[in-house]
This record gives sequence, structure tokens and C-alpha cells, in this order.
Amino acid sequence: MSGLRSWAARRLLLGAAQTAAVVLLVFALTEALPGDAAVALAGDQPDPERIAAIRQAMDLDRPAHERLLEWAAGLPRGDFGTSLASGRPVSTYIADGFGPTLLLASLTVALLVPVGVGLGVLAARREGRLADRLVSSVTLGAYAVPEFAFGVLLITVFALRLGWLPPTAVGYGTDLLAHPAALVLPVVVLLTRPVCSLARLVRAGMIDALASPYVAQARRYGVPGARVRYGHALPNAITPAAQQLARTVDWLLCGVIVVEALFVIPGLGTVLMNAVAERDVPVVQGLAVVFGVTTVVLNLGADLVARRFAPRAEMAA
Repeated sequence: MSGLRSWAARRLLLGAAQTAAVVLLVFALTEALPGDAAVALAGDQPDPERIAAIRQAMDLDRPAHERLLEWAAGLPRGDFGTSLASGRPVSTYIADGFGPTLLLASLTVALLVPVGVGLGVLAARREGRLADRLVSSVTLGAYAVPEFAFGVLLITVFALRLGWLPPTAVGYGTDLLAHPAALVLPVVVLLTRPVCSLARLVRAGMIDALASPYVAQARRYGVPGARVRYGHALPNAITPAAQQLARTVDWLLCGVIVVEALFVIPGLGTVLMNAVAERDVPVVQGLAVVFGVTTVVLNLGADLVARRFAPRAEMAA
């Protein structure tokens, strides 16, 4: 137990350092962009005097390191700062965008786990046969299709030609759960590639586990086949799958910008794009903190699961 706590403490410290590095990098990159929020707010034909007045009113004329330190000092209190473009707290932007992104991520993961694990187990049980070849071929082909191209194809067929589903979420606001038809196409696009990678990982892990000596020993002792597969082989096969699932959830929660932009979903990805376009540094930095912490927590959880099922396996730093 003490070893596990020491390992978890090291991972948390490393994650905190990584989060700080992400924040510093994002701040540096946003500072390097041409123009700033004052230029964006000044209009299409900005007057230099107006830009200077806006910059002074927004404290953008202060040195960058002073603004960074002042913003970082508020993070322990949960204060992400104030938007330069609207004057609203950054936390409200995050809260507004988090709902649609969390809904899409939850629906995707709820379908991803049973479908991905089921396909992987099916392919492993039928190794070398038609079902295995079919699952392997379809998952490989589907994984090669970019999300944007696949989304455009689905919109063209099911929304524009057949008229079964709405092409975008325009007009539905952030309450997407009240309009489930608008969620079908985005969830299918988000689900496709993760299902392919998860199924292939589970298949490879199950094949190795079913060929291991302890499974052969269990069969010699007369343990039922279903118990061997799901009680012994599957837990040892999901170690890489758990880590892949954590990366997928991280990818979903941190704003799938392409999918949200394609279907006009007001999630975290849309918030980030708007903030970059407006040079709204505090919003970009607040999202960087949320994304960084989410990545650290999810990867720590995945490593804990992997350590639980395969305690002898070496965990990535």
C-alpha cells in the first residue's frame, strides 16, 4: 500500500508540473500571436488611439509576466480570471461549454465500452476465422477515415438526402439532451475510431491471455469456458485497453474541436476556437488548466486500473 501511495504521489507531482508547463506554453503562444483582444474589439478598421485606450482599460499594456503571475495566483481559489472580450468570468465559459461536451463524451463512452470490448472478444474467440477477419478489416478501414470526412458523409446521406436527422445542432442551444436526434450523428462520428482501436487492443490482449499457461491450467482443471474467458483472460487483457479508454475520454472531454465545429455544438472545443479568434488569453489559459488536470486525473486512474489487474506490469511514468 505504501508503494502504491508513493507511486501515486510521484504521478500527481509529475502531472502538476506538466499542467504548469502546458499553461506557460499556451500563454507564450497566445502572446506570440499577432494582435490581441484590443485589436479584435476595435473593429475592422481600428483606430490606433482606440486600440491603445482599450489595451490600457484591459491592462494589456502591463508586462506579460505580471499578468501571468496575477492570473496564476487566483487558480488555487478557483478563479480562472475574467474574459477580455466580454468581461464575464472564465468559469462561466467553461461551465457553459462543459455540459454539451460532457454529454457527448458520456454517450460515446457508454456505447464504446460494450461495443469495443464485445468486438474484441468476438474476434479473439474466432481468431483466424471469418468473424475475426471481418472485424479486423472493418475496424482498420474505419479507423483510416478522418472524423471530418466521415461526418460530412453522414450529414450528406442521413441529413440532406434522406432527411432522417438534423445536420447540425443550430437552434438547440446547450440543452442537447432534449433534442436527441441532434446527437446521433456526432456520437456516431466520435464513436467510430475509438471503437476500432479499443476492439483491436482487446482482441490482441485476449489472444495473448487465452494462450497463457494459467488459462491452459484452468481448462485442465475443468473451469467452464465462459469463466475462463471473462473471469481470467479478460481482466488481464484490458490493461492496455483501460489506458486507451482513458486517452479516449481525455480526448472527448477536452473538446473534440473538429466534430463540434462540424455539427455546430457549443462545447469546450467551440469555446476554445472563439477564444483563440478573439485573442482572449484568460479563457484559453483556463481551458488549458482544465484540459491539463483532466488529462492527469484520467491517466492516473487508467494506470491505477492497469496496476490493479496487472500489478507486475511496468507503468509508464
